[in-house]
Amino acid sequence: MAGQQFQYDDSGNTFFYFLTSFVGLIVIPATYYLWPRDQNAEQLRLKSLRKVHGRCLWYRLRLMKAQQSIIPTLKKAALLFGWAVFLLLAYKVSKLDREYQEYNPYEVLGLDQGASVSEIKKQYRLLSLKFHPDKGGDEDLFMRIAKAHSALTNDESRQNWETYGNPDGPRATSFGIALPAWIVDSKNSMLVLLVYGLAFMVILPVVVGTWWYRSIRYSGDQILINTTQLFMHFMYKTPNMNMKRLSMVLTAAFEFDPRSNKEATIRPTDNIQVPQLIRELGNINVKKKEPPFCYPYSLKARVLVMAHLARMEVSDDIEEDQRFVVRKSPALLQEMVNVGCQLTMMANSRGGFHAPRLVSIENCMKLTQMIVQGLQESKSPLLQLPHFEEEHLRYCVSKKYKVRSLQDLVSLKDSDRRSMLRFLGEEKYDEVMAVLASFPSITMDTKLQVLDDEDSNNITAGSIVTVTVTLTRKRMAEVFEKEQNVTPCLVVGEEASTEDAATGDVSKTKAKVWQNKTKAAKKTKQSKKKKLTKKKPLPLPAAKAKQANGSASGSEVVAVAKEDEEDGSDKGSESEEGEGNKDSPSERDEESDKQSDTEQDEIAGDDEEEWEALQQSIQRRERALLETKSKVTHPVYSLYYPEEKHEWWWLYIADRKDQTLVSMPYHVCTLKDTEEVELKFPAPSKTGNFQYSVILRSDSYLGLDQIRPLKLEVHEAKAVLCCNCVVTVLCCNCASWRCMRPRQCCVVTVLCCNCVVL
Repeated sequence: MAGQQFQYDDSGNTFFYFLTSFVGLIVIPATYYLWPRDQNAEQLRLKSLRKVHGRCLWYRLRLMKAQQSIIPTLKKAALLFGWAVFLLLAYKVSKLDREYQEYNPYEVLGLDQGASVSEIKKQYRLLSLKFHPDKGGDEDLFMRIAKAHSALTNDESRQNWETYGNPDGPRATSFGIALPAWIVDSKNSMLVLLVYGLAFMVILPVVVGTWWYRSIRYSGDQILINTTQLFMHFMYKTPNMNMKRLSMVLTAAFEFDPRSNKEATIRPTDNIQVPQLIRELGNINVKKKEPPFCYPYSLKARVLVMAHLARMEVSDDIEEDQRFVVRKSPALLQEMVNVGCQLTMMANSRGGFHAPRLVSIENCMKLTQMIVQGLQESKSPLLQLPHFEEEHLRYCVSKKYKVRSLQDLVSLKDSDRRSMLRFLGEEKYDEVMAVLASFPSITMDTKLQVLDDEDSNNITAGSIVTVTVTLTRKRMAEVFEKEQNVTPCLVVGEEASTEDAATGDVSKTKAKVWQNKTKAAKKTKQSKKKKLTKKKPLPLPAAKAKQANGSASGSEVVAVAKEDEEDGSDKGSESEEGEGNKDSPSERDEESDKQSDTEQDEIAGDDEEEWEALQQSIQRRERALLETKSKVTHPVYSLYYPEEKHEWWWLYIADRKDQTLVSMPYHVCTLKDTEEVELKFPAPSKTGNFQYSVILRSDSYLGLDQIRPLKLEVHEAKAVLCCNCVVTVLCCNCASWRCMRPRQCCVVTVLCCNCVVL
């Protein structure tokens, strides 16, 4: 059997193949992932947002960053250099000579393929006379000529050449190691060992250890574990947390401590500028000695957040620090909401402590809105719009308009709106309307059911209730269009009313319209009742007496009554005959068969509809699990937030009477047009009627929250019965047939028709 030989690359040719492959494996994926995307697309996107978001702080910072950033240029230069090295190595490899050549004895002898034996011997004699060493020829060349002659004339050598490609038989397999021979040379052994030791015993452990110890300090949401523990401590300690206390806990996060986060900084000028801001802000609990609220980093972060909410201008030295604190705050408040939910679940399952109140969790959500918009809690939501100042609000809240929210502003007529906002010029008014039109308008539809149950609409005590909420996002511009479409109808109604007023029949026309509506409603209700209930025979004399005029004499009434009695008797006899004909046995059987068939068809149709609905819901859930949606929804209009933010929402169910959470808040981060969310919670263990609320809160805008009532009627749970099996089962212990309700002796479960009977 042939052996194996391993040898290093003395010429360096194999090493170039390895180096080319290695560089290509790095350059090609790096180009795909790191090559800067089309800058024109980003510029076009920013240009399309300029009309609405042009005054926003994040928009102006993004434009400055796009103009000043040299990172894309450096990336392109590094990738182009990598490609240049790769192409140079590929060119070098293409010019290398092939070391391995197939052995051909005909070429050595200078003969054509398939020459005869006589021609081979003749050619050998001629070459031996010319190249024999005794004749002064080349010894190596003569050895190759002799070997070729032997390979073509000797049967064994010829068979070896035809089988193995070598007259001497199979050769040892040679493997070339793609490293130069100087690496394993004894002269360079110490240098090579030193490089290996530094790379694999020093640099690699340091890099891996640094990454590991840094990653274990953060949670999955990139929040410090110490910050999460701090939030849990204070929410456990203060279940009912007001806004002032909440801001103190928020700014005590370790993300703002330079010892825990290198992005946070403490400047020498803080000793001058922070006290100045404290004097301008007023009471912000500076004398609070409770740690960590009294630490310098916490006090500085609290002052910067309060100055941001008050829309105060700060100096350039700490402006960057304020932007850092404001940027971090929404993620920290989301972590506080998660901590509050965890404590609520622990309190509901274990007990022993008070869960955080609903107001504490909702204050976290409100504070997120306030920080994104840069507004205090007591300020009007109208200040989110551009060009609105405090002195302008008096025009809005006047007795004539009474506009206190964004919805009130949208519902105004265009003429009234222009009159109210007359302090704005035409350009500013158009800008305000463009911004208001970009705000979201959410419609929320709820559906209450118990999944995986025969009667999904029947809620029993302790069952898992699923509330499917369908959110539809529209722009306020569509609300404007609806208002404009409705107003012409109102104008037509007003013109008709003025014409009626001129004729003096205003009250009559309005009454007639109102009466027609009520009469139509009454007719539909009466028709439905007639279909559902049987007709009862009315007392005809009494009915006719009621219909008689009050001015008629008594004799006329009596005569009418007698005639009615006779007519009634005749009609009664006819109806009895008809009923007698209908009550024949054959007709009754046919009617009963028809009714049973129709009932079975209805039941089968209902079962098919329920089955299709169940399959659709299952397929929808599977698609939702497999589909990964982008969290890039719609940019938020925020005048003072330093980073582009997208519209996200919280959706949850709460008992506002008891101030408790019923379902945990679901963070809706993928609402572009429509989104379907399932909220699940256990029904109360007691029967009765319960009043809950489905609440939708924005994490970006003030005044756009929605609350929908949710009525829950809980019935008593039904007894668990076997699935259409026999009435009696065989007891496991006493081996006697008896009722399904087991006695004390039957402690082992009995399987009956694939169901478990205890």
